[in-house]
Amino acid sequence: MPRNVYAEIYLHLVWHTKHNTPAITETIEEHLYRYVRNRAMKTPEVMVHAIGGTANHVHLAVSVPPTLTVSEWIGAIKGASAHYINHEIANRKVLEWQTGYGVVSFGKKDLPWVVGYIQNQKEHHAKQNVFERLERIDRDDEG
Repeated sequence: MPRNVYAEIYLHLVWHTKHNTPAITETIEEHLYRYVRNRAMKTPEVMVHAIGGTANHVHLAVSVPPTLTVSEWIGAIKGASAHYINHEIANRKVLEWQTGYGVVSFGKKDLPWVVGYIQNQKEHHAKQNVFERLERIDRDDEG
C-alpha cells in the first residue's frame, strides 16, 4: 500500500458453527481463539482488538487496511482454524463452520464498547442481552 494513504477501518465479524452446533468447548476455545488471533495478525496492518464468543459462534474486532478483501480473508481464517482444531488439537472432525459471516463496520469511538461486548459474550447470551446487529450472519436471519 502506498505510504500516503490514511485509513481507520474497524470491523466486527461474526461466524457460526455448522448448524449452530455447540462445538466450541472449553477445551477447544483457547486453542481456537489463539489460532484465529495469530492467523489474523499475519496479515500486514491488521490489528486484533478482541476475540470471543460462545459454544456456537465467534466474534472478532479488528482494524484492517483498505486493501483487504474481507470475504477472502475471513474465508481463509475460518478454513484454516477448523483444519487446525480438527487435525492438530482434536485429531478428529469436531469443528465445522457454517457458510457465511457477518461484518459490521464501526468507528474508533465505539471500539471500547465493541471490545467489551465481545469479551462478555457468554454473559450477554446467558442474560439474553445481545446486540442483534452484531450477532447476524444473514440478511434474512431475524434471530
